[in-house]
Amino acid sequence: QVQLVESGGGSVQAGGSLRLSCAASGNADNISCMGWFRQAPGKEREGVAVISRGSGRIYYADSVRGRFAISQDNAKNTVNLQMNSLKSEDSAIFFCAAQRGRFCYAASWSVSSLYDYWGQGTQVTVSS
Repeated sequence: QVQLVESGGGSVQAGGSLRLSCAASGNADNISCMGWFRQAPGKEREGVAVISRGSGRIYYADSVRGRFAISQDNAKNTVNLQMNSLKSEDSAIFFCAAQRGRFCYAASWSVSSLYDYWGQGTQVTVSS
């Protein structure tokens, strides 16, 4: 079993920055794809950014590309999300997610049902 714990959410004004971190514990060695989803009130959960632990391949949602950057520290089983130039529409609960035994693929990385493990979520609020 794998546990994911997020940290770093909070409130910021538009144009500001936040950094989220997700630490995996337990049997984390079988995690192959790990990253972030978000869910705003009344909306479906959407993929934000993920990274393949082996290759380091990264995928971003179009809405965040160029503003957000995902990185990993495999030695610490941690994935980070640096969020810059935040907009009010970025406000959501951000969830860390991980797949076991499957790499991140371009055609499916944003399909939430493929992820086996989820964190409890951390709130990000951007005020305009």
